[in-house]
Amino acid sequence: MNKIEHIGIAVKDLEVSNPLFEALLGVPKYKEETVESEGVKTSFFQSGPNKIELLEASNPDSPIAKFIEKKGEGIHHIAFAVDDIEQEIARLTKEGFTVLNTIPKKGADNKLVAFLHPKSTNGVLVELCQDIK
Repeated sequence: MNKIEHIGIAVKDLEVSNPLFEALLGVPKYKEETVESEGVKTSFFQSGPNKIELLEASNPDSPIAKFIEKKGEGIHHIAFAVDDIEQEIARLTKEGFTVLNTIPKKGADNKLVAFLHPKSTNGVLVELCQDIK
């Protein structure tokens, strides 16, 4: 793994949260995107080398809607940049981690993504991200 790619934060409403994070970080969002397959609308902020992804449920059955219902708004996941996501999936599976997506899928911000189950990572949902070339 190369670095923390971004921190994902579940929010109820991007229209409320975007101005809050613009004021907090002192920068406007650089991208807003919907990922239909995950039932989520996202906003991305870049502050220096750090990225924040805000996630709003776009349907009531989405993972983000369920997360907010259970835990409320807050940190949802930590994403790590990787050079070869398939190699990382194989390595982490061999190390005993529970990989939720053994085949990477297209995520937001032009990335291939896969997630590790929080039960195998001390309660933290971990996302692996590889740039789509």
